[in-house]
Amino acid sequence: MSAQKRPDSEEKRAEPAKKRTGARGTGAAAKETRANSAPREEKTPEPTERAVKSLAPVGESTPALEIPGVAAIPLSEIEITYARSSGPGGQNVNKVSSKARLRWNLVGGRLDPEVVERFKTLYPSWVTESGEVVVSSQISRDAPKNRAACLEKLRAAILKASVKPKKRIPTKPTRGSVLRRLDSKAKNSAKKRERGRRDFE
Repeated sequence: MSAQKRPDSEEKRAEPAKKRTGARGTGAAAKETRANSAPREEKTPEPTERAVKSLAPVGESTPALEIPGVAAIPLSEIEITYARSSGPGGQNVNKVSSKARLRWNLVGGRLDPEVVERFKTLYPSWVTESGEVVVSSQISRDAPKNRAACLEKLRAAILKASVKPKKRIPTKPTRGSVLRRLDSKAKNSAKKRERGRRDFE
């Protein structure tokens, strides 16, 4: 009988040892899972060539501001300064100079005199007494984006001023339009004349 019970006692003794080894094993596995669950530093993908071109500010890749069919203004002649931006944006607005202000000499000879005169007529508030164009932009909290917006404003304004207005040809009204106008006036006159007469007898 004792020989038959011995294996049972050995199995009972072996059970605590298995539990201890199992606990150690679960602890090591938990450490591994914690290490695996720790946040890993993900590498940001490098921007593609198309994305870089789309994010590049106007005029950065070329030495001049190209205006098709009008002129090419070298960026060295354009002065751009930065200042504090107004509006919402938190404390960052008070720390970073993101507002861009562009200055360019309009009467420096880059444009035709006719284009210069039309520019002054279309944008009188942009031109100073000394003939400088002053354009500002604070649409973004990023200084390069505001710089690109200023250059784009200047480009669009010069393109608009370069278009010659069509000369108006004076014409005479047709006989039918004259008759229709006189008929309409007679009807309105009669309508108002009837409003003043009130005979209740």
